[in-house]
Amino acid sequence: MADAERDKTGRTSLGKRLIRWIGVLVLCVAALLAGIVAALGPERAMALLNGTPPAEAVPAPAQETAAAESGDGHGGTPAGPTEKIVVTPFKEIIVNISATTATRRETSRFLKLNLALVYDEAVQGADQVEPRKLFLRDSFQEYLRQLNEVDLQGSVGLVNLKSELLRRARAISDSEAPQEILIADLIVQ
Repeated sequence: MADAERDKTGRTSLGKRLIRWIGVLVLCVAALLAGIVAALGPERAMALLNGTPPAEAVPAPAQETAAAESGDGHGGTPAGPTEKIVVTPFKEIIVNISATTATRRETSRFLKLNLALVYDEAVQGADQVEPRKLFLRDSFQEYLRQLNEVDLQGSVGLVNLKSELLRRARAISDSEAPQEILIADLIVQ
């Protein structure tokens, strides 16, 4: 069968090579279109092909009306749980962290950190945040001293640092009141 595809010189015919290239081209275009649909979503991809602007996600007026009518009867928004957000700053934290030099020698660096804890007073157990602030600071310092300079590099390092500090804040306060860690200064020297 392979002999039937080849001509007398041992090469495949031009027509068969052209068909193969067209098949590969069609597959590439299909993969490109699938990637565009996956990246943009079906609505935006169709809007791109049609040349029309995509429909923006706007809340339906019927939903807003239903929510307003289910309130206190005055046409306002329904009464729900109110958030009382409190931001409590901490004193500056300075700890030693380990680092590795270019010659692979272990050395010590200073980490200077200014942060604040954001918590919701409306959540049960929020009254334990302020009295346990010294314990929070101690737990933060204990964690920070275990870090390596590499652990703090890039945006991933910052996200991991915030999540670990938030996890410790929730554990020490024994509540879900702590919502976020805000970092004002982070200096490694």
